[in-house]
Amino acid sequence: MTARRTSLAAKLKALMASRRDVNGRAFSARTLSAAVDALPDNHTSVSFAAVAKLANGSQDNPTIATVVALCEALDGVPPAHLLPHESYDDLAALQAFEDPSARRVLALLTGLPKSEWRNVVADLERRRDDLGLPPVPRSEADEKPGRRRRRRSRNEAAEYAADALEGL
Repeated sequence: MTARRTSLAAKLKALMASRRDVNGRAFSARTLSAAVDALPDNHTSVSFAAVAKLANGSQDNPTIATVVALCEALDGVPPAHLLPHESYDDLAALQAFEDPSARRVLALLTGLPKSEWRNVVADLERRRDDLGLPPVPRSEADEKPGRRRRRRSRNEAAEYAADALEGL
Protein backbone atom coordinates (compact mmCIF):
# COMPACT_ATOMS: atom_id res chain seq x y z
CA MET A 1 0.00 0.00 0.00
CA THR A 2 1.40 3.40 -0.93
CA ALA A 3 1.10 6.53 1.14
CA ARG A 4 -0.98 9.37 -0.19
CA ARG A 5 1.29 11.75 -2.07
CA THR A 6 0.67 15.25 -3.30
CA SER A 7 1.67 15.47 -6.96
CA LEU A 8 4.26 17.85 -8.31
CA ALA A 9 1.48 19.52 -10.33
CA ALA A 10 -0.69 20.10 -7.25
CA LYS A 11 2.24 21.45 -5.25
CA LEU A 12 3.37 23.74 -8.08
CA LYS A 13 -0.18 25.06 -8.63
CA ALA A 14 -0.56 25.75 -4.91
CA LEU A 15 2.76 27.60 -4.80
CA MET A 16 1.87 29.63 -7.90
CA ALA A 17 -1.46 30.61 -6.31
CA SER A 18 -0.01 31.50 -2.90
CA ARG A 19 3.13 33.38 -3.99
CA ARG A 20 3.14 36.78 -5.68
CA ASP A 21 4.92 37.89 -8.83
CA VAL A 22 6.57 41.31 -9.29
CA ASN A 23 3.14 42.86 -9.95
CA GLY A 24 1.69 41.48 -6.72
CA ARG A 25 -0.46 38.89 -8.49
CA ALA A 26 -0.50 35.13 -8.22
CA PHE A 27 1.95 33.54 -10.64
CA SER A 28 0.80 32.33 -14.02
CA ALA A 29 2.88 30.01 -16.20
CA ARG A 30 4.05 33.04 -18.17
CA THR A 31 5.01 35.17 -15.15
CA LEU A 32 6.77 32.26 -13.44
CA SER A 33 8.76 31.63 -16.62
CA ALA A 34 9.70 35.31 -16.70
CA ALA A 35 10.69 35.19 -13.01
CA VAL A 36 13.01 32.26 -13.75
CA ASP A 37 14.56 34.20 -16.63
CA ALA A 38 15.08 37.19 -14.31
CA LEU A 39 17.06 35.16 -11.76
CA PRO A 40 20.67 36.28 -11.30
CA ASP A 41 23.63 34.04 -12.16
CA ASN A 42 23.60 31.07 -14.48
CA HIS A 43 20.38 29.13 -14.33
CA THR A 44 18.23 27.06 -16.60
CA SER A 45 15.57 28.74 -18.70
CA VAL A 46 12.04 27.38 -18.33
CA SER A 47 9.49 28.22 -21.01
CA PHE A 48 5.97 29.16 -19.99
CA ALA A 49 4.75 26.09 -21.91
CA ALA A 50 6.99 23.87 -19.76
CA VAL A 51 5.68 25.55 -16.58
CA ALA A 52 2.09 25.04 -17.79
CA LYS A 53 2.74 21.35 -18.52
CA LEU A 54 4.24 20.84 -15.07
CA ALA A 55 1.36 22.69 -13.40
CA ASN A 56 -1.36 20.78 -15.25
CA GLY A 57 0.35 17.42 -14.77
CA SER A 58 0.95 16.58 -18.43
CA GLN A 59 4.68 16.54 -17.66
CA ASP A 60 5.85 15.23 -14.30
CA ASN A 61 9.57 14.59 -14.66
CA PRO A 62 11.43 17.92 -14.76
CA THR A 63 15.19 18.15 -14.52
CA ILE A 64 16.79 19.05 -11.20
CA ALA A 65 17.90 22.35 -12.70
CA THR A 66 14.29 23.15 -13.63
CA VAL A 67 13.00 22.34 -10.14
CA VAL A 68 15.73 24.43 -8.51
CA ALA A 69 15.06 27.40 -10.81
CA LEU A 70 11.29 27.26 -10.28
CA CYS A 71 11.71 27.07 -6.50
CA GLU A 72 14.17 29.95 -6.47
CA ALA A 73 11.79 32.07 -8.57
CA LEU A 74 8.97 31.19 -6.14
CA ASP A 75 10.79 33.03 -3.35
CA GLY A 76 13.24 30.34 -2.34
CA VAL A 77 10.92 27.40 -1.74
CA PRO A 78 13.01 24.35 -0.75
CA PRO A 79 13.26 22.21 -3.90
CA ALA A 80 12.47 19.06 -1.91
CA HIS A 81 8.91 20.36 -1.54
CA LEU A 82 8.18 19.46 -5.17
CA LEU A 83 9.26 15.83 -4.68
CA PRO A 84 6.42 13.29 -4.57
CA HIS A 85 6.74 12.07 -0.98
CA GLU A 86 4.48 12.77 1.98
CA SER A 87 7.49 13.82 4.08
CA TYR A 88 8.06 16.71 1.69
CA ASP A 89 4.47 18.00 1.70
CA ASP A 90 5.05 20.09 4.86
CA LEU A 91 6.51 23.30 3.43
CA ALA A 92 6.88 25.00 6.82
CA ALA A 93 8.93 22.08 8.15
CA LEU A 94 11.18 22.09 5.08
CA GLN A 95 11.75 25.81 5.42
CA ALA A 96 12.60 25.39 9.11
CA PHE A 97 14.98 22.55 8.23
CA GLU A 98 17.03 24.94 6.09
CA ASP A 99 18.12 26.68 9.31
CA PRO A 100 21.34 25.04 10.64
CA SER A 101 20.11 25.55 14.22
CA ALA A 102 16.95 23.56 13.48
CA ARG A 103 19.07 20.77 12.01
CA ARG A 104 21.21 20.86 15.17
CA VAL A 105 18.10 20.42 17.34
CA LEU A 106 17.08 17.40 15.25
CA ALA A 107 20.57 15.93 15.55
CA LEU A 108 20.42 16.34 19.32
CA LEU A 109 17.07 14.50 19.41
CA THR A 110 18.49 11.54 17.54
CA GLY A 111 18.91 8.56 19.81
CA LEU A 112 16.72 9.92 22.60
CA PRO A 113 13.72 7.82 23.63
CA LYS A 114 10.33 8.96 22.28
CA SER A 115 9.26 9.96 25.79
CA GLU A 116 12.10 12.48 25.85
CA TRP A 117 10.98 13.84 22.46
CA ARG A 118 7.54 14.47 23.93
CA ASN A 119 9.15 16.29 26.89
CA VAL A 120 11.24 18.48 24.58
CA VAL A 121 8.19 19.30 22.43
CA ALA A 122 6.17 20.19 25.54
CA ASP A 123 9.01 22.45 26.76
CA LEU A 124 9.24 24.19 23.38
CA GLU A 125 5.47 24.70 23.25
CA ARG A 126 5.56 26.28 26.74
CA ARG A 127 8.49 28.49 25.72
CA ARG A 128 6.64 29.67 22.59
CA ASP A 129 3.59 30.46 24.72
CA ASP A 130 5.76 32.38 27.23
CA LEU A 131 7.19 34.45 24.36
CA GLY A 132 3.72 35.17 22.99
CA LEU A 133 4.35 33.24 19.77
CA PRO A 134 1.45 31.47 18.05
CA PRO A 135 1.25 27.71 18.49
CA VAL A 136 2.62 25.52 15.73
CA PRO A 137 -0.16 23.43 14.16
CA ARG A 138 0.19 19.71 14.70
CA SER A 139 0.48 17.52 11.64
CA GLU A 140 -1.69 14.43 11.27
CA ALA A 141 1.44 12.30 11.63
CA ASP A 142 1.96 13.73 15.14
CA GLU A 143 -1.54 12.72 16.18
CA LYS A 144 -1.34 9.03 15.35
CA PRO A 145 1.81 7.04 16.06
CA GLY A 146 2.90 4.58 13.40
CA ARG A 147 1.86 4.47 9.77
CA ARG A 148 -1.57 5.74 8.88
CA ARG A 149 -3.52 3.18 6.94
CA ARG A 150 -6.28 3.92 4.50
CA ARG A 151 -9.21 1.57 4.65
CA ARG A 152 -9.70 -0.32 1.42
CA SER A 153 -13.01 -0.22 -0.39
CA ARG A 154 -14.81 -3.54 -0.88
CA ASN A 155 -13.56 -3.75 -4.49
CA GLU A 156 -9.99 -2.87 -3.50
CA ALA A 157 -10.08 -5.52 -0.76
CA ALA A 158 -11.31 -8.13 -3.23
CA GLU A 159 -8.59 -7.21 -5.75
CA TYR A 160 -5.96 -7.31 -3.00
CA ALA A 161 -7.14 -10.74 -1.84
CA ALA A 162 -7.18 -12.07 -5.42
CA ASP A 163 -3.67 -10.75 -6.04
CA ALA A 164 -2.44 -12.32 -2.79
CA LEU A 165 -4.01 -15.70 -3.68
CA GLU A 166 -2.40 -15.65 -7.13
CA GLY A 167 0.99 -15.40 -5.45
CA LEU A 168 0.46 -18.66 -3.49
